[in-house]
Amino acid sequence: MNIKSHEILDAKGLACPMPIVKTKKAMANLNEGQVIEVQATDKGSTADLKAWAESTGHQYLGTVEEEEVLMHYVRKASEAETKGETKHEVITDLEDLRNKVDGDEDLSIIDVREQAEFAFGHIPGAINIPLGEIEERFQELNQDDELHVICRTGSRSDLAAQKLSEKGFKHVKNVIPGMSTWEGSMEQSKK
Repeated sequence: MNIKSHEILDAKGLACPMPIVKTKKAMANLNEGQVIEVQATDKGSTADLKAWAESTGHQYLGTVEEEEVLMHYVRKASEAETKGETKHEVITDLEDLRNKVDGDEDLSIIDVREQAEFAFGHIPGAINIPLGEIEERFQELNQDDELHVICRTGSRSDLAAQKLSEKGFKHVKNVIPGMSTWEGSMEQSKK
């Protein structure tokens, strides 16, 4: 597949949210309609870039994998096409979530990190639905539940919370900053 890009961004070896952060900066240098190729090795970057592009109005064109390098193609939208990056308005912090977990409150925690991230440590009782699978798996969740959506830093969970709200979920909270600073109890997935 021979895809013409106007700029190539090397994000190999970087983990979320850095491929998106670098892509945002690089997009500022592109003209409307131009395409950037983002080279990454983080398997979660496909879902992350797709969701980010969708939330901003830019067009995610697709991903090609060669020798364990993912080459993502994103087209810069015109000003009329962009909708500006939206943020899920309802948030909660880690302390509030930890108090609810420690108090055995009835709540649903949706961890949208990749399966490997989840396996190495997650909040007990959390459900793992990676961001890239949220559109296909939202029916696994109860629309009446209070959903606490968490990722590593709050970025992927923000996108997932937006998607769930768009699907009709009324009680969705984005947990910030995320698992990177979680100090509560954790468990690992068993093999």
